[in-house]
Amino acid sequence: MKKLTFKNYKYENDEIKSCLARTMELYIKNMVCNRCVMVVEEILHKEDITGFRVEMGKITLSNTPEKEKIQTIEKRLNEIGFEIISDAKSRLIEEIKKVTRDYVYTHQEEIKVNFSEHLSNSLNHEYNYLSSLFSSVTGTTIEKYLINLKIERVKELLVYGEKTLSEIAFEMGYSSVAHLSGQFKKVTGFTPSEFKQLAGHKRKPIDEV
Repeated sequence: MKKLTFKNYKYENDEIKSCLARTMELYIKNMVCNRCVMVVEEILHKEDITGFRVEMGKITLSNTPEKEKIQTIEKRLNEIGFEIISDAKSRLIEEIKKVTRDYVYTHQEEIKVNFSEHLSNSLNHEYNYLSSLFSSVTGTTIEKYLINLKIERVKELLVYGEKTLSEIAFEMGYSSVAHLSGQFKKVTGFTPSEFKQLAGHKRKPIDEV
């Protein structure tokens, strides 16, 4: 085995630091679906950007582009309704929204802790801090945001018509059909059955919730 001297260790650490210094992360507002990821990837390809990874709400670049190139990317993103987030608090708000969306649109039964604990664990912040920050910036609570997302997801499942109301209630983490129906009517003004009968179902884009 090669002996690692202090000199070699310092050299290798300097190389790592140099690589990290070249890496750039851009946080993007309004990315809410896999289609958004594909659109952003297409923009980067058209701008001849290589060595990147796009995930919901974030672009990671292996090398920092020239300032003019970043400005061009930002312009292209703005043209399709996306926005680069520059300050830390705004980035954290978007992370809260992303974790909440993922929680609603994936199988909640696979998460073994309650939502507040899941959010806190995911973002490495106390829930009280996240809740206070979210309310002060958005004017609504995390709880209301979560409820509105769940109702939009329930609308989607009702429109698909592939599951019973009992199955939807279980999937969305409601204690009963009555609980789901009561919350649904409080938010929408309709019962789930009334909503299904509406022509032109009243659903919101997720970025408008």
